[in-house]
Amino acid sequence: MDDTPGTSDNPEPEVHRLRGRALDRQILALAIPALGALVAEPLFVLADSAMVGHLGTAQLAGLSLSSTILTTAVGVFIFLAYATTAATARRVGAGDRSGAVSAGIDGMWLALLLGVGTAAVLMVAAPSLVSGAPADVVPHAVAYLRWSAPGLPGMLLVLAATGTLRGLLDTRTPFVVAVAGALGNVGLNALFIYGVGMGVAGSGLGTALTQTAMAVVLVAVILRRARGMDVAFAPHGAGIWASARAGLPLLIRTLTLRAAIVVTIAVATSLGAVTLASHQVVNAMWGLSAFALDALAIAAQAMVGQSLGAGDPGAVRALLRRCLQWGVAAGVLIGVVFAAAGWWLAPLFTGDPEVRLAAAVGLAVIGACMPIAGWVFVLDGVLIGAGDGTYLAWAGVITLVAYLPMAWAVHAFAGDGAAGLAWLWAAFGGGFMLARAVTTGVRARGTRWMVLGAER
Repeated sequence: MDDTPGTSDNPEPEVHRLRGRALDRQILALAIPALGALVAEPLFVLADSAMVGHLGTAQLAGLSLSSTILTTAVGVFIFLAYATTAATARRVGAGDRSGAVSAGIDGMWLALLLGVGTAAVLMVAAPSLVSGAPADVVPHAVAYLRWSAPGLPGMLLVLAATGTLRGLLDTRTPFVVAVAGALGNVGLNALFIYGVGMGVAGSGLGTALTQTAMAVVLVAVILRRARGMDVAFAPHGAGIWASARAGLPLLIRTLTLRAAIVVTIAVATSLGAVTLASHQVVNAMWGLSAFALDALAIAAQAMVGQSLGAGDPGAVRALLRRCLQWGVAAGVLIGVVFAAAGWWLAPLFTGDPEVRLAAAVGLAVIGACMPIAGWVFVLDGVLIGAGDGTYLAWAGVITLVAYLPMAWAVHAFAGDGAAGLAWLWAAFGGGFMLARAVTTGVRARGTRWMVLGAER
């Protein structure tokens, strides 16, 4: 019989009883498939870009603009995954497995409602959203948005269903579905873009169908578990409202993070072409590192939630310490690689010597900041797993306010080139992340976030 954590044939391991190497194995058993699922998602964009790029510059520009709008819309609702993970994990830890699945189902109904509403808005507002683009780009951007928008309910359902399965300590199923989806997306896009001749619209349609198919598979997995526990799949108004209430603070937190990113890009743009171009290189590598650290945060979310549900504060503290050790160690490793390999990585992105120099310096700066990032990502996951969204929302506002003067100082006093980029990433990767480390660290040292039991 399969003894894989999170399979439908066996109960999840009692996380709060794990210690030492067994605890390390469980962290990695959750984090590695989670990392695979996180990496699979950007492959959608890469596949779309590679195929659409052969259609022409205007088509590729239209895809770039519209996919940014689409991913932003989806990113705003990432709380669907976080909130369902926390709610499900707590109930599993408390021994209420049917209640855990029921909470996940409520989150999925909320995702469906938000997805339908957002899709309708994007389809209607598509021309207005891309109106600032060049005239030859607008038709392609509108086409992609309108053909991909019907897949938004599926995209958000995937988030909520993935969060539910993570709370059940199953990160393997979302990984398998994400990989299959990435491969299926390539085939469908090739069919609709080239075979049917739909162009950019075909790319949008292929992505929408893929996301919908992924949602159907994940919902079917959860529905099978619900039937085995005699849990109704019908919507419950109170449960949906509870999911929305739990998700609102995490939405605010997400918006503050995105605001900081937008401010950083705006400052890079104001400093000049060299800084902006090299910022894109450094930002891409920062995003790559975020996948590894996010995977550890996902493991922390699920395991801490279950231990709190089981009413074991000692296990929560042990998990906190061990996950932080993993996070900081991963940050150190990634940081050393970036700092040491920056001079060789930068030429892969550009032949401009000024941009290469600035990118290499920027990579050294973020390399030094990576241990802080590892600490922050894990603590963020721990507090999300504890359902401490209200505090995280306030902390997000505080850290954004703390970052704005730093960003303004870089804008006002830094110049274009390597020095400007170094100061910008010192402000974001150092200052902003340090502010997040302080706010989350102060909270984690106390006990107010450690609410025990199935409900927070």
